[in-house]
Amino acid sequence: MNLVLIGYRGTGKSTVARLLAEKLGMEVVSLDEEIVRQAGRSIPEIVAEHGWPHFRDLESRITERFSACDNIIIDAGGGVILREENVKNLRRRGKLFWLRASVGVIVARIEGGTERPALTAGKSFTEEVADVLRERTPLYEAAAHHRIDTDALSSEQVAAEVARLYRG
Repeated sequence: MNLVLIGYRGTGKSTVARLLAEKLGMEVVSLDEEIVRQAGRSIPEIVAEHGWPHFRDLESRITERFSACDNIIIDAGGGVILREENVKNLRRRGKLFWLRASVGVIVARIEGGTERPALTAGKSFTEEVADVLRERTPLYEAAAHHRIDTDALSSEQVAAEVARLYRG
């Protein structure tokens, strides 16, 4: 059974995945890192050159591949839930944990980051985060087996709660 972390950027997925790997003795696979490794370029470069649909196609292929594994921690990209096939693949052999955070917390954590291109044009960063969260929240909710609000928790506390729910 895989342990899958889903949620928007800045909710702590990568940090929590590393902590869980130590705690549970499992390997971590970052789907975004695998996409970058396979494509040989950064996500902004992939999107600039080929567009978001191409990136989502790569993401679906990588998701399908690693969903077939067993007993790994999957750090899924924030948009993995946009395609139903990805959610089906992840749920087939995994328990999905949605790490949630408020718009303000997300903005404080990731504003100024350059690893992802904008998802919406002509909006402030805070407006973009709010809009994308509004769109994705029902999808995260439908995909997740468990939801953990990360605003007031340390990464260690989030990892402990995920581990407790995963084992239980």
